[in-house]
Formats: sequence, structure tokens, C-alpha cells
Amino acid sequence: MPERHAPRGQWPRTLFGLALGTALTVTAGSPEYYAASQFAPHGRIVKVEPLPDFNGEICLVPSAVQRAEMRAMIQRSRNTALPLGPETQVFAGAPDRKIQDRYPAFAAIGVDPVRNEVIVTDENTFKVIAYDRLENTPADAEAKPKRVLEGDNTLIEFQSGLYIDPKNGDIFAPNNDTVDTLVVFSQGSNGDVKPKRALHTPHGTFGIAVHEGRNEMFLTTQHDSSVVVFRKDADKDDAPIRLLQGDDTGLADPHGIAIDPKKEVFYVANYGSRALRDAGREIRSGVPGSGKGRDKANWPYGREYAVPGSGWHAEPSITVHALDAKGNDKPLRKIQGARTQMNWPTGIAFDPERREIFVANDMGPSILVFDAEASGNVAPKRVLKGAKTKLANPTSVALDFQNGELWVANFGGHTATAYKIDASGDTAPLRTIRSAPESAPSLMIGNPGALTYDDKREEILVPN
Repeated sequence: MPERHAPRGQWPRTLFGLALGTALTVTAGSPEYYAASQFAPHGRIVKVEPLPDFNGEICLVPSAVQRAEMRAMIQRSRNTALPLGPETQVFAGAPDRKIQDRYPAFAAIGVDPVRNEVIVTDENTFKVIAYDRLENTPADAEAKPKRVLEGDNTLIEFQSGLYIDPKNGDIFAPNNDTVDTLVVFSQGSNGDVKPKRALHTPHGTFGIAVHEGRNEMFLTTQHDSSVVVFRKDADKDDAPIRLLQGDDTGLADPHGIAIDPKKEVFYVANYGSRALRDAGREIRSGVPGSGKGRDKANWPYGREYAVPGSGWHAEPSITVHALDAKGNDKPLRKIQGARTQMNWPTGIAFDPERREIFVANDMGPSILVFDAEASGNVAPKRVLKGAKTKLANPTSVALDFQNGELWVANFGGHTATAYKIDASGDTAPLRTIRSAPESAPSLMIGNPGALTYDDKREEILVPN
């Protein structure tokens, strides 16, 4: 079996070799939502210490901040017990300065025309936010949300995808990088509330699409270049009902996904990176795997099965697959080549009336629109791009058929922008929802895994 790759636009994860040091990450999971994990440690134990007294209950699914604080507290307790080498300098107290974006960064977007709402996921401050669809924020202001889902109980962290149930308004949001859980909230949920369902998903899950007629939920997984299909109402440790993964599938660091129920096909946006998988090889330890579902049916083969030296990076693509595709099935066709203008195609949406595919082209920055039957190295039917559009690293698109609008989440601009559904060229948005004043820089720091310093250029390099 094939596959590989890293999170959103994250070729920089290959810079781990430049890291200043190596981190040992310990993940905690709630037994209600997670299957027991099996670790394959290596090395030798040199010391065993009891956990410090926490003077209260321990949150079993701590947020990223809590985990960092916990690790820091444990490390501080060890500083007095373990001798440090002469090359190590310890700095006590607060840092002299820090680089941090305090505003929400919109990663995925959806529209609920029935309730006149726009829903976005925020991968910077870990929220799912609901705004009035007609909100149009001045350049020097921040939009006031109608509701905000955030907090430890929500299990919300790096929610990279979004689906809104057209019938009841339920919100589906998969996690891409930390909690490995797709959360489902009832319409109107607000605050630090538990999801109505929490499905354990493969590590690196990114995009989501739902076929209502078949009651099936399609998810892409980046690292393992696969598509897993669950029942729409799947919960907790339910296994996928189908898996598409393999050298022939054409999947390569897949992100967005959309379904054409009439033609019974689905479309996948691929960045282009992948590596072979070998189910027969000895499982490698010390590498991120595909999550805690290795023993389940239809679970993707993770990086622990990767074949060393088999990775490659091809051109970005849109692959088109039969709705029932599974195993190592080949795509029906592929859109790929220089004429497509694709550069990190991330979010994707399908218009059944116009028979068009909308692509959020992250590094364009642009929105590319292709004919649904397009194949090969073809140019888009139209392109939305230019200074007036205010597009900034667009990562998600949503279509509002009732009001004839196209919505875009701009990860690099603290904005969600609305256009006419047939907009093209350098066209200004109809409305803009802002999570920060226009003057606020968008740092796009998302789950930094390491850092190093380039003393020649005097730059800090941060892989995300």
C-alpha cells in the first residue's frame, strides 16, 4: 500500500532535521472517546518519577495549552533532580518577548442559509464560530459572533474541515493534527459544551463531505494519502466502512473533498506528496502513525508502514473517484498540470446546477473554477484573483445556492469573504467578516513542531 505526508501546506515539516532539539510528546485521551493505544518504546529507562500532586481532578482531554503547561511543570520538577550539562542555560520567569497571533484564523467555512449563518473553524485559538451571514465588518473592527464553541469539553483544536447538516443544522468538524476526533454539535450549541458525538478518526484527517442519500461520511487523511468512509452517524470507536488507499489511487496528500451525488463520483484536492506503504514490513517505532485504530477494519496504513526512500512530490491535482471506490482503485480521471494554476489546492466545493468545481488555491492566492467533467492539463473556466478580491491564503470554500453566493475562508487574512457565485477576475467581495482589524498581521503559525535560527539571515525558521 502507498502513501504519506504532512499537515496543511506543511512541507516545512521536513525541516525537523533543523530543529534545535528533540521533543518527546505524550498524548492523553479520554477513554470515552479513544481506544487504548499501544506504544513501542525504545531505549532504556534511567529514572522513574511519580507525577506531581495536581491538587484536584485531572482533565483527561487537556487542551494544547494545558498539555504544554503540564509538560513544563513536570520538567521544572525534574530540573532539581537531574543534573544539567555545562552547555545548558536555564532561563527562569517569563520570556522577553513572544510571537503570537491573538486573533482567530479561519481554516474551514460553511453556510447555513436556513438560519442565515456563516460557520467557521479557527485553528489559531481553537474555536468554531457562528456569524450572521449579512455581517460586513469595517476595516478597523472585529465582527461580533452570534455563538462561539470553545473549551476543553468541546474537544476543539485544529478543526480543518466543516460540514453543516442541511436538515437540522448540526455541525461536523474533523480534527487534523492533535485530538484525532471528529466532533458533532447540535445547531445552536454554544460555549464549552460536549459534542453530541465524538468519532475517533485517523491522524491527519482533513476534509469532509457527506452523501445524505447514502448516509455516508467521506474523510480525507493527509499523511496516509487515503479516503476513509464512515456512516454519517458513526460515533466513538466505530470503524470505517470503506478505505481508499494505494499506489494506483492517485491520492497524494489529499485535502478537500466534494461529492457529486448525481454522477456518483467524488472529487479530491491533492497537494502532490506521497510515499509507499508496505503492510508486510515491520512496524516502525518513533514515527507518527495513523492514530489509535490500527486494529480496526478499513483503517489506513500509517507512516509506521512507510517504505524508506519511496517518497516523491508530484504536481497538485484534483482526482475524481467512483463513489464506491475502495482499496487500490484507480481514479476515473485527474485534473493536473501547469495550465490548471493549482498551487496547494486545499478546500473544494461542487455546484450541481452549474456542474462546476470550486477550488481554494492557497498559494495562488485564488479561487479556481473547473468544469465538473474536466480532465488532464486544462485551464480553469474562470479564476477569482487580484488585489481587490482580498484573498489571502484561501483554505476553504462554501457555496450558498439559496442566495447565489460563494464564501471563502482566508487563513492568511483573518477574514471570511463573500462573492457572487459566478465572480471572476479581480472582483471585490460583497461582504467581509473580520476576526481582526485589517491592519493586524496574520502570522499563520499553526501547531509549530520545532524551530531553528538562521544566523546568516538572522531569521527564525518555524515549521508548522
